[in-house]
Amino acid sequence: MFKIIAKSQNILNQSSKLSQLSLNQVPKFNYHERVIDHYENPRNVGSLDKNLKNVGTGLVGAPACGDVMRLQIEVNEDGKTIKKAVFKVILSDKDSFLENFFTFGCGSAIASSSYATELLAGMNIDEAVNIKNQDIAQYLKLPPVKLHCSMLAEDAIKKAVHDFKNKNNSSAQQTEQQQQQ
Repeated sequence: MFKIIAKSQNILNQSSKLSQLSLNQVPKFNYHERVIDHYENPRNVGSLDKNLKNVGTGLVGAPACGDVMRLQIEVNEDGKTIKKAVFKVILSDKDSFLENFFTFGCGSAIASSSYATELLAGMNIDEAVNIKNQDIAQYLKLPPVKLHCSMLAEDAIKKAVHDFKNKNNSSAQQTEQQQQQ
C-alpha cells in the first residue's frame, strides 16, 4: 500500500512540474524554425472593432477540438486593399470565455494565424481569398498532422473577407433603397 501511495505522489509531482513548464520550454524538435519563430514572436496580435464597416471578422474552428481561430482584417477606404490583419492569442479556456477574439490551440495554429496576417497586409481582398492552406503550410513547413491549422487560417481569411463584403453590400443596398424612396 505504501508503494502505491508513494508512486501516486511521484506521478502527481511529475505532472505538477510538467504543468509549470513555460510555453517556451515545450519541446521543439518536430517544428521548423519558422513555426517556432511565429509561435514565440507572433505578428499582428490584437483586435479590431468588429462593428466597424471596414472590418471583417473570421471565426473558425471548434473549442471542443481545441483549435479556434479569430482573424480580422481592416480594409482601406478604397474598399479593395487590406490595410492590416490581426489576431489575438488566448492561452487558457478561462481567458477565452472572457475575450471576444482569440486563437486557442497549438503552436501551429498560432504560427498559421501570425503568418496569415503578414500575407494579408497590403493585399487586394479578392486576392486574399486565393490564399490556400498549402501556401501557409509550405512556408511554415508544417508536419502533416498539423495541416488542419493552415486550413483554419485559410477558412478564417475567407470568412473575414466574406464578413467585410456582407457588411458593405448590405450598407450599399440600404443606401440605394433609401435613395430610391
